[in-house]
Amino acid sequence: MTFKRTLVTTALPYANGPVHIGHLAGVYVPADIYVRYLRLKGENVIHIGGSDEHGVPITIRAQKEGVTPQDIVDRYHGIIKKSFEEFGIDFDIYSRTTSKMHEKTASEFFETLYDKGEFITQTTEQYYDEQTQTFLADRYIVGECPNCHAQGAYGDQCEKCGTSLSPDELINPHSAISGGKLVKRPTKHWYLPLDKHETWLRHWILDGHKEWRQNVYGQCKSWLDLGLKPRAVSRDLDWGIPLPIPDAKGKVLYVWFDAPIGYISNTKELCEQQPEKYGSWETWWKDPETRLIHFIGKDNIVFHCIVFPAMLKADGSYILPDNVPSNEFLNLEGDKISTSRNWAVWLHEYLQDFPGKQDVLRYVLTANAPETKDNDFTWADFQARNNNELVAVYGNFVNRAMVLTHKYFEGKVPPQGELTEVESNLFSEIKAEKQQIEQLLDNFRFRDAQKEAMNIARLGNKYLADMEPWKLAKTDLNRTATILNVSLQIAANLAVVFEPFLPFSSKKLLQILNLNQLHDTKNPHSELDSESQRKSLWNQIGSSNLLKEGHQLAEPTLLFEKITDEQVEQQMNRLKRIKEENQLKAWQPAPLKANTTIEVFDKMDIRVATVKNCEKVKKSNKLLKFVLDDGTGTDRVILSGIQQSYPEPEKLIGKQILFIANFPPRKMMGEESNGMILSAVNNDGKLVLTTVSAPTTNGSQVG
Repeated sequence: MTFKRTLVTTALPYANGPVHIGHLAGVYVPADIYVRYLRLKGENVIHIGGSDEHGVPITIRAQKEGVTPQDIVDRYHGIIKKSFEEFGIDFDIYSRTTSKMHEKTASEFFETLYDKGEFITQTTEQYYDEQTQTFLADRYIVGECPNCHAQGAYGDQCEKCGTSLSPDELINPHSAISGGKLVKRPTKHWYLPLDKHETWLRHWILDGHKEWRQNVYGQCKSWLDLGLKPRAVSRDLDWGIPLPIPDAKGKVLYVWFDAPIGYISNTKELCEQQPEKYGSWETWWKDPETRLIHFIGKDNIVFHCIVFPAMLKADGSYILPDNVPSNEFLNLEGDKISTSRNWAVWLHEYLQDFPGKQDVLRYVLTANAPETKDNDFTWADFQARNNNELVAVYGNFVNRAMVLTHKYFEGKVPPQGELTEVESNLFSEIKAEKQQIEQLLDNFRFRDAQKEAMNIARLGNKYLADMEPWKLAKTDLNRTATILNVSLQIAANLAVVFEPFLPFSSKKLLQILNLNQLHDTKNPHSELDSESQRKSLWNQIGSSNLLKEGHQLAEPTLLFEKITDEQVEQQMNRLKRIKEENQLKAWQPAPLKANTTIEVFDKMDIRVATVKNCEKVKKSNKLLKFVLDDGTGTDRVILSGIQQSYPEPEKLIGKQILFIANFPPRKMMGEESNGMILSAVNNDGKLVLTTVSAPTTNGSQVG
């Protein structure tokens, strides 16, 4: 089917913290690439975004900080919105679910379904805090994890071992608010009976959308095969949109029901602000000739492919999503990104640490996009891709073409002259790359599309290296002119083809090429940023006449800069500090051993000794050889498996330590060990020698 317009939505980031690279790679960078691509082709598209500002985690953070939930969402909505703007995520509107428009839209949506009898009611027993006189959400219930036995596990998940839980599974559950014990009380809620929609959902997804990504299709099939169940659309909470019906005091719309309606309310807000440009919101949500695309992370697949479509279908007047290109997760340095552990690269901090390098992060996140499986972001790869690809390939080609043109032709585009078969084939290859990129983007394969775009820069680099115009200029300036003209045309092509991927760099390249106006045979004086000009740009990829002869170029400047080792080291040191802080927070002492007696302890002959020498045992990566002065006048040798904790054993010489003297001799790696060095296991897993704080006579007993 041919569509007249495309509505693109991106998952609403939760406004209880900033945006990190996992969000960017999973949702916002691919969505932005797609929207920019459609605009570059002249298609009618709008990009809807906004902050998700209701729900329990926001109330928990507000309580911890001693502020109101509104204070929390105001703070993070501002941070998120500003970060997106600085990063170049090109929303038509970025609004929020605490807006008046959203409250009105969500309430009306609920009322429509309520009046149609689309909900059922159920009364269930839930945990109640008698001290605060409130029903508690799962996150407000804490206790001992039944899996790892960590204290402080939440009613929905244990943060230590990651196990998903229900409050009933917790050992000794209690209130996170008052600390008191809990009782169960009956409470009434409204449910959307998803089982009622199972048949048409199965046909619509499994038969009608086999083109969806495998992870999306597979997760939907798993849910459907397990059988759908009614899902509550309300909950007991004082932060959210109140249920707009009688007998629902103290109940609000559940955030999963509330949030996706934000796409609709934000579209309404946009169309009311600029009706002459965007028309009616209903055109975007109810016209069958509108294509709806949801960009989300994999943790939101069920809501956007099953729950939200069921809500839209229950209303009966809305279109359904045509595609939901969900990505997998992005990890950081081999570890799962975690906001609670601060294990993340936060967008607003990146923009401070790497000013002007938005496109470097966009490029690396796209190159590592977790489109088919979880992927990993590392600072080493970030540096390598910038230095070896953006700088050494793309930037190097543009800079050489510019510098040589200034050197031989006073910075003016030289005459093209007659193109040889080499040049003709080159532009044919660029046109073929354009078609390949187009096909990949149409199928949401952004990682491969960017790779093909970089291939055009590689073609230009190879062409310059093969032609060697710096040598040819000594004997044939006319041929040199052709080579540099062609190189500059390729550079202009790169400015267009990379606009969806690297918008800041494309703008900078256009400034370097002095292209405030880009030649267009149909409209030669149109401004580059005007809508009519943009509509012609994508179709011009592969053209050998984007730049006119004699066009004055700007002064050469580097398109990209190298990322230094010091910059990477700074980021790695930050992550190291965070990991150490997390280990301190997560560490718990080992469980106490069974009770023993003083008689058992008295059998251990624990004494003081001075380390005379300490060295690594040959052919062992664990053992250290200690030579001790134990006060007997004869050196005592003890082998201890603490080499990993003390890689420079010579630094232990002179320290007084504790050892057990009455263990029988033991052969290890060909050496005899007489006793055992005492050490403690630290919270980071390293062994720490038990040393004596004040000078003590060697051989002194501990007791």
